[in-house]
Amino acid sequence: MAKEPMLKFVTVGRDMPTKRDAEDRKDDFLEIYGEFVEAKAEEQASRCSQCGVPYCQSHCPLHNNIPDWLRLTATGRLKEAYEISQATNTFPEICGRICPQDRLCEGNCVIENSGHGTVTIGSVEKYITDTAWENGWVEVITPAVEREESVGIIGSGPGGLAAADRLRRAGIKVTVYERSDRAGGLMMYGIPGFKLEKDVVLRRVEQLEKSGVEFVLNCNVGEDISFDAIRGKHDAVLIATGVYKSRDLQGPGSGADGIVKAIDYLTASNKVSFGDEVEEYESGELNANGKKVVVIGGGDTAMDCVRTAIRQGATSVKCLYRRDRANMPGSQRETQNAEEEGVEFVWLSAPKGFAGDPVSGVMVQKMRLGAPDASGRQSPEVIEGADYVEEADLVIKALGFEPEELPKLWGVDGLEVTRWGTVLADFKTHASSLEGVYACGDIQRGASLVVWAIRDGREAADAMIEYIDQSAAVAAE
Repeated sequence: MAKEPMLKFVTVGRDMPTKRDAEDRKDDFLEIYGEFVEAKAEEQASRCSQCGVPYCQSHCPLHNNIPDWLRLTATGRLKEAYEISQATNTFPEICGRICPQDRLCEGNCVIENSGHGTVTIGSVEKYITDTAWENGWVEVITPAVEREESVGIIGSGPGGLAAADRLRRAGIKVTVYERSDRAGGLMMYGIPGFKLEKDVVLRRVEQLEKSGVEFVLNCNVGEDISFDAIRGKHDAVLIATGVYKSRDLQGPGSGADGIVKAIDYLTASNKVSFGDEVEEYESGELNANGKKVVVIGGGDTAMDCVRTAIRQGATSVKCLYRRDRANMPGSQRETQNAEEEGVEFVWLSAPKGFAGDPVSGVMVQKMRLGAPDASGRQSPEVIEGADYVEEADLVIKALGFEPEELPKLWGVDGLEVTRWGTVLADFKTHASSLEGVYACGDIQRGASLVVWAIRDGREAADAMIEYIDQSAAVAAE
């Protein structure tokens, strides 16, 4: 009788891929985690308990068949593991790198909750698909039948690209309209290379291009082409723009030079990594080199900013967050990585104003946690008389993002939005108030995770295919 390949969590400890030394990794923008070798991937996958009710799967927005591809990995059937992984996730190697597994699949692993340490799901997921790329298992999309219908997608972030992939597999023509000079959206310019190296995104874009997806770059809807023109060219339209309007800070001195938006700062850094000339970086406006940096915020974007500043050669980097470590919205793993690299976290602190122009300091008010708010989180309260000034040459605002006013920006009548400014659309079909127009990702649900955008894009694509089929059937009658 063959030896059971799974259930080894009692005898085999949890192990992550090798993490580069903090002093070494501070000097570049390469990913900090190494790759599993085959034997180690098989070993770690074999720790899965093969639960009857897999909480890892139910807490994954894509409901990935995690126990199935862990078992296939443990038994050396990597190509099948990749096929199972790809069946539910358009970009497994990207999710394996940037998903907050500690809050999703791994954080809900049954053996983690029993004290044995979670299965390293994200690292195995990354390994499976990286291996698939190396072995040529990731193929150009070749639909069984090419159709005449087309879909226009506005935005080339994870939601838009996931929808494009699914639509092409159905044989539908796809044109993606992107206002930046490269496709990829947030994955290209919003996430630093030390979390997601850009060739990982570029090869997916190239796969879609070879599969027949047309990318129209440097195309600003409402200026270079009207929304109505896009609707007129296609049988259905998907709005997948993401949300890029930065939440702002108020208070004395908030308009001073040296106070910048996180998205501008990260975009400049990523462009420089491509070898682009960025005037604001060269001038020092969006460059932390030699500066005392203060980042305001506690989410994943704030973590990206503080770790980027370290790599740019800042003399000091501090992160102000109004709650404590336990209540911060960002990944605990990213916080730990930042601390290892030299970032100092100043908990229970919030900006009251700014000194100097150009900025020379942040006026900080100390906080304490009071009664829970409507979400159940304790609300920060000001401690009177505990204010002080934190020296700063560069202040980066990482307070989250809000949607742009698309109906006004695009001159569109009838496109309904919510009170938060997101596009009002059904959360199952993603259909908006306009006939044949759909929305997905952050522009529908608000700023969220890449994995949710992928799920939305896949769902929206399926709904658009059904809509196109129904329209074709009516026309044929």
